[in-house]
Amino acid sequence: MPETRSWQVRWVGWGRSAVRGAAGAGRAAATFVADEWFFARQWWRRIPLQRRRTWQLTAGSAVAGLAVAAGAVAVAGPWEAGQRTAERTLAAAADGAGGETHAPAARPVPHAPPVLPALGGPVPSGRGAAPAPTDAGLADALAPLLKSPELGPLRSASVVDVASGAEVFGAKQGTPTTPASTVKLATAVAALSVLGPDHRIDTTVVADGKRIVLVGGGDPTLTARAPRQGPGDHPASLRTLADETARALKHRKITKVALGYDTSAYSGPALHPIGRNENLAPVTPLMTDEARLDASDHGTAPRASDPAAATARTFAGLLHTRGITVTGTPRYAKAPKTADRIATVASLPLAGLVERMLTYSDNDIAEALARQTALAAGRPASFAGAGKAVHEALAAQHLPVAGAAFKDGSGLNRDDRVSARLLSHLLLAASAPDKPTLRPVVTGLPVAGFTGTLSGRYARTAGAGAVRAKTGTLTGVNTLAGTVVDADGRLLVFAFMTSGTTNPQGAQQALDRLASTVANCGCR
Repeated sequence: MPETRSWQVRWVGWGRSAVRGAAGAGRAAATFVADEWFFARQWWRRIPLQRRRTWQLTAGSAVAGLAVAAGAVAVAGPWEAGQRTAERTLAAAADGAGGETHAPAARPVPHAPPVLPALGGPVPSGRGAAPAPTDAGLADALAPLLKSPELGPLRSASVVDVASGAEVFGAKQGTPTTPASTVKLATAVAALSVLGPDHRIDTTVVADGKRIVLVGGGDPTLTARAPRQGPGDHPASLRTLADETARALKHRKITKVALGYDTSAYSGPALHPIGRNENLAPVTPLMTDEARLDASDHGTAPRASDPAAATARTFAGLLHTRGITVTGTPRYAKAPKTADRIATVASLPLAGLVERMLTYSDNDIAEALARQTALAAGRPASFAGAGKAVHEALAAQHLPVAGAAFKDGSGLNRDDRVSARLLSHLLLAASAPDKPTLRPVVTGLPVAGFTGTLSGRYARTAGAGAVRAKTGTLTGVNTLAGTVVDADGRLLVFAFMTSGTTNPQGAQQALDRLASTVANCGCR
């Protein structure tokens, strides 16, 4: 029997309030209210689909999002930086207090009462509970769509009910196939499970006499651009690092230095097996703005051929404007272990990096997080070492990794192998209330029709707003894996994969139809 889980969205609105009000009026009044609730549900089903989906998007998304947050609080206590500020504020609104904390509290931190029971509690039943889809119901709805001619010869699928943990639909779900960018889900879960959502990546400057060394720690989001105005978290800044370095050198009465740069944190080839490509910079622990040569901050872009050297040259220029002269040309130099650390900047928390990676399918962040996982596991920070570290981290979480192969962290390598069952269970783990450290995997997923790589998809479909998913696309490969709230309010996770496709747009639309069908279906 699968472990019972509590992720059920319960449409109890006015019905529950009415039952409370009628409680004191006796058994007859309570029965009347229950009957009225039954007829209200019948009325709901007669409302036109588009109007129903609009109301569900407004009300259901808020309830489902609160459920994810409240479940984590109920099991694991207060949130840390791994959750978005808006989610923390919303979840704590019931107490009139914010839920964010970064230090041990003297008293219990206020948080919202749980919308759903904790993981392992009884699954709600009766008229107020969202009914689970049946295997037969989902098979009737999805099996014909898997026969779409737009899909390739290999078609696999896995749909899992989050409340019960049961797989309610599968087709070749255990067959490993090329995942493309959906492998980023594995990279994210591995990094979060090993490092935790609050982990940050440092970029440092050390001093060795009259030479300083810029030491890369592996933060691809380090920026040399002028800081953006407005609220919210910002990436680590090379300008801030130059400020601190110049201040420290002047304090030592030094205004002229030689500059070296250290990339020894990583090993193996920097160039991905696909070669030079605008989807990914050479993988090095020292770069700024993902080595982009234009003003973009995500998507494809021309890249610097030697990101570390380019960053060191930029840093030398920043020091010059701050009154520090750099003699000669910056050169590679491994930082002495005894050198003094004089300046440091830290990346966003790992939770924020994971969310950005998934929302925009950021390949540079993905390769960096795979290597951070390798470093934490004591393995070489190379393509091979990172792949082994990711596999070991997922196996330690008891995930179904049989036949899986991780040749990179981004999914650009066609030799990656992942099954639909593994993808669905990665999302199941990230949705579990007893694993709040994995929550950024869920909160980072693009929302169909609204954000990230799904912003231009699902127009005028039942999946808009109800589906959150990671996309995967290579020539001949199309994949989709994410979460969906069905027409009855039940939370499901899914993975749909196909390879050997010849019509990428048609294959993409076929996968979107599969997810939208689940969103539009009670499937009983």
